Amino acid sequence: MVLLTFNIINIESDAKNGSQISDDERLKITIDNTKAILRILDIHDIKASFFVEISIAEKLQNLIKAISSKGHEIAFYNKNSNLQEIEEAKKSIQNLLEKQIKGIRQKDIKLSQESLKLLEFSYVSNIDNANILFPFKRLKRDTEITEEEGLSIVPESISPYSQLPYNDFVFQILPMKYYQNMVFETLKNDEFVLIYLNSWQFTDFSVYPFDLPFYRKISSGKKMEDKLDALLTFINEKELATSRMKDYIF
Repeated sequence: MVLLTFNIINIESDAKNGSQISDDERLKITIDNTKAILRILDIHDIKASFFVEISIAEKLQNLIKAISSKGHEIAFYNKNSNLQEIEEAKKSIQNLLEKQIKGIRQKDIKLSQESLKLLEFSYVSNIDNANILFPFKRLKRDTEITEEEGLSIVPESISPYSQLPYNDFVFQILPMKYYQNMVFETLKNDEFVLIYLNSWQFTDFSVYPFDLPFYRKISSGKKMEDKLDALLTFINEKELATSRMKDYIF
């Protein structure tokens, strides 16, 4: 099973040469990038899970409704929100969609599973920082879904052959043919492959002068759209099963 997920987050990097990019502009970039992702998913008739960063969720209500109306899952991405902020956002978006928000993703700040269970989340999908040194950080991890404190804990996927994780950075830098083979071979060994990408990776950095390391600009923007299109074409041609996170877990 391929679990395709997207983190809907504003790009945090400063602009080059002292120029300014406002919060409103950053939000518009996020919205435009997410719409591009949705168009590609529509073409291939594949459903995914969208993890919306909590601090911008209220400003993205129209986008969230559009994502949900197309049959995709809405979950939360917690960057640095506290429990009260998470609870308020969860109630608001659930009222908006008239659906339960079951999943939450964390990276730098990880709240306790007991607290998340009290907020009535059903699963946690934590991720690591992805940078150019990641291959030397950790090469082995548990790839099976476990249950703790009444929550399903979904780990990041890792290729049993190349030992590469399926994070946003790996997708961006690997040749698509190699990545496709990695997915295909991993599914022969594991029950699922969890793939996650960030909305900001679809930004055209020739238009928006963000100060990013060169390796984070590789295959970004339209090239990122083309890579996603190629992956989904491969998934359909190989008749690989796909699922939203909440459907697969429960």
